[in-house]
Amino acid sequence: MEAGLLRRFEGNPMKRSALAAALLLASPVAAVAQNAPAVTQASALDTAVRLADWQLGRMGGTGISRATSETRKPRAWEQAVFWVGMTALADAGAPPRIRKAILDMGRANEWLPGEKPYFADDHAITQAYLWAARNGAGAGARAPTKRLFDQVLAEPAMVSLAFYVPPEGYGAAECLKRWCWCDALFMAPAAFIELSRQTGDRRYLDFAMREFWATTDFLYDPAERLYYRDSRFFERRDAKGRKEFWSRGNGWVFGGMARVIPMLAKGSADRRRMEALFKDMAARIRTLQKPDGYWAPSLLAPEQSPPETSGTAFYTYGLAWGIQAGLLSRREYEPAVRRGWSALNRAIQPDGRLGFVQQVSDRPEKVEASDTQYYGVGAFLLAATQVAALDRRPQ
Repeated sequence: MEAGLLRRFEGNPMKRSALAAALLLASPVAAVAQNAPAVTQASALDTAVRLADWQLGRMGGTGISRATSETRKPRAWEQAVFWVGMTALADAGAPPRIRKAILDMGRANEWLPGEKPYFADDHAITQAYLWAARNGAGAGARAPTKRLFDQVLAEPAMVSLAFYVPPEGYGAAECLKRWCWCDALFMAPAAFIELSRQTGDRRYLDFAMREFWATTDFLYDPAERLYYRDSRFFERRDAKGRKEFWSRGNGWVFGGMARVIPMLAKGSADRRRMEALFKDMAARIRTLQKPDGYWAPSLLAPEQSPPETSGTAFYTYGLAWGIQAGLLSRREYEPAVRRGWSALNRAIQPDGRLGFVQQVSDRPEKVEASDTQYYGVGAFLLAATQVAALDRRPQ
């Protein structure tokens, strides 16, 4: 239809040009681009700092859509992921109050990990502590993490990765002592590897890589180039017979690799293998982005799906980092980053919150504009730092 309209004005270049511009702006992808802010290092970081300040004023659970006893725990994974994003923001040149907030949080927590010694989610907060150890807090910020990880290495869990929920409930699943759910690949490996870097003790790195590849061999679907959330989803299909791959679940892995790869020795076997895996996932993820810039909560079921920002933030972060690292082509992947960043900015609500964050779950679920969570903000901060860095990099 568009071609026919344009042919009608072949004799009038001015009208033809105006019509072409109008048709371009009417397209779904152009609508996303039209709404995109002019992204610069300052604007991306300024937006991130404003959102960080909004969240810092609400760490007691106010503003969170479903604040539970767990989300209110300052050492649990929900808040931990926010602090991981804060460390990236501090490293990107945010105002000194961002660094101070991280150090104040760690001191208030007495640098203690979460409650369960083998549970990856309870290791996530140690990523912020280890950052603090390198940024003014000293060895004392590292000591409790080292004690815990030494315990894990001395008595590693010997359980299957199969996710069986016993009658006592989800939390009693035996496999949670290992990394049997894909989220764990964001929560724990970066902490073990950073501890190895700070102490010079290779055992932490070796453990992390051994468990990362065990989980990947178990949960990664090489045909789809995506991760199942856990083994309960191997046979699950939707009404159209499609496999169920959770957006944030794969975002956890993709964002986790963007954090881990730079920590690995260049040219090492683990780094080469993870870079190849990252590129395979990136190629698949790029094809699954919707025209509005978001990724659907269920990645293979985009129709009528709501905006969702936690998965979108991790993909925007990972793709932007991949361009920076030279693993991904800027020409091929930057448009996806820009659409993702525009979508994330549109999700910021009038009261300053990041909306459309799917709540705590292990699978795709409904999302509302008012839904926010600490981990969604943390993922946004990660994305912002890499978008800002992308703008510093020459074309």
